[in-house]
Amino acid sequence: MASPWSVVRRLFCAAAGAAAPVKTGRWHRLTSSKAGVWCRGLLSDYKEACREVVVGAWERPLKASVYASLLGGAWACFYTKPDDSSFKAALMERSGQLGLLTAWIRSATSDGHVQNLVKLRNEGRLRHVGLGLLSLVYRADHDPGVSLYEAQCSNLSVPWRELPERVLDVGFVGRWWILESKMKDYDINEEEFKHLPAHMQATAPPGGKEVERNEKLHKDSWLPLKMEDEGKEINVTVAKEDGVIELDPIKTLNEQTPVQEKA
Repeated sequence: MASPWSVVRRLFCAAAGAAAPVKTGRWHRLTSSKAGVWCRGLLSDYKEACREVVVGAWERPLKASVYASLLGGAWACFYTKPDDSSFKAALMERSGQLGLLTAWIRSATSDGHVQNLVKLRNEGRLRHVGLGLLSLVYRADHDPGVSLYEAQCSNLSVPWRELPERVLDVGFVGRWWILESKMKDYDINEEEFKHLPAHMQATAPPGGKEVERNEKLHKDSWLPLKMEDEGKEINVTVAKEDGVIELDPIKTLNEQTPVQEKA
């Protein structure tokens, strides 16, 4: 039988062991804090959401493919959205193309649109705004660097409801659509054909047979000419009154050619 002193000593040792603090690591204290519990709950929610997406895509592949196509198209539109520098570069390129043409063959529509854009750019009145999937270029009333009261007062700025009337171009999928549409047939002057009838002002594109015929004629034009043999006799028929007389062309030419007098 154990002595009373041993029993008391065991009780004191057990109480001291329970009262001693448990040594924990830094990572355990971080995960046990309020921020750690919140992060673990957030990761658990995302894990469950991803699992549901995978299961739903496996059960409905057509719907998942449609959603994936829409998301991929939106990302491609956002990634290829043109910026302000690309519009200025495109404007300078179109202006250079028109500068290589004379005023006689230059399209008045293309030239007027490009000259208006260049004028607004030189005055500092072109503005660019990005709307997520596309970009807009519009005109303003003043350059942002001027010190006029009308240009600096926020109460006199252009309201957003007037933006559709001021839009000059729309950038989408890496292209400026209005500028490209205005530059269509920029080397054709429409003023030259106004005096023509209506059915002659516009021509339809050639058909397949006409294209093949023109190509054949073009190829034949490069072939060498075939000359007839000099020794071949050509019968020349001459109709004379009631009968037909066959003449030798070589003999006829010799008779008609006068003999040169000797010096």
